[in-house]
Amino acid sequence: MSDENAVRPAQQQEPPGLTAPMDPQPDHGEHSYTGHGLLTGRRALVTGGDSGIGRAVAIAFAREGADVAISYLPEEDEDAQETARWVREAGRTCVLVPGDLRDEQTARGAVRTAVDGLGGLDLLVNNAGFQMARRDSLADVTTDDLDRVMKTNLYALFWVTQEALEHLGEGSSIVNCTSIQAYQPSQSLVDYASTKAAINNITVNLAAELGERGIRVNAVAPGPIWTPLQPATQPPEKVEVFGQDTPLGRAGEPAEVAHAFVFLASSTTGSYVSGTVLGVTGGKPVF
Repeated sequence: MSDENAVRPAQQQEPPGLTAPMDPQPDHGEHSYTGHGLLTGRRALVTGGDSGIGRAVAIAFAREGADVAISYLPEEDEDAQETARWVREAGRTCVLVPGDLRDEQTARGAVRTAVDGLGGLDLLVNNAGFQMARRDSLADVTTDDLDRVMKTNLYALFWVTQEALEHLGEGSSIVNCTSIQAYQPSQSLVDYASTKAAINNITVNLAAELGERGIRVNAVAPGPIWTPLQPATQPPEKVEVFGQDTPLGRAGEPAEVAHAFVFLASSTTGSYVSGTVLGVTGGKPVF
């Protein structure tokens, strides 16, 4: 990846955002990711799997030999269909699971739909997330904002994981998506950053609890990654300089994050890794 992607034109969408209007288009590994059989025969559920990091993970998992179910909001169906196309082109099954995970029954039902469609479950990626950065003060955080962020980022993670644990067994893996915001919180993202710090703790707690069952639990902490969430939640002027404050001087691409999820999910590469947060941040520290 070169610095030519460091500057992006000002642009804005309404949440949750779609991939097609983005300029430039994100790289999800469609033409670059090569699998090595690290997840052969595994069955994975990726929440928020329609676009961004979720799409990149779904493509990578498929090319590593996994069948994949992706959950997503109904209004993101256009993106979900494109992700499914890439998974199926890799010769793997893709189960589409539309629904809003902020509803408990929908969240739990998403797991059951994935299990029914895949014939079981071995891997869970809790990637679905939401942020809202268009405010200047804590006073600007409305109750509706708080509900949307907390229920998407935390409640859904609890419900999905609880349901998934009915199906995960020895050798299974859970990988949560946290953020550099857990370590270097932005003033405008106080609610979002707090959920990501909580996910770090949940990851460690679950790793301690599930180790005796042979289930590993880890997390990936991305830095600024070019996904639809950015133009959908950031002011246009912030999009223009997005990621330039990292030591590497640019935003990352979803494809650059997917490798970390594969490493942690695989019982080959990550067999003795649990309770860990792996940073993919462009040089920002995660400690």
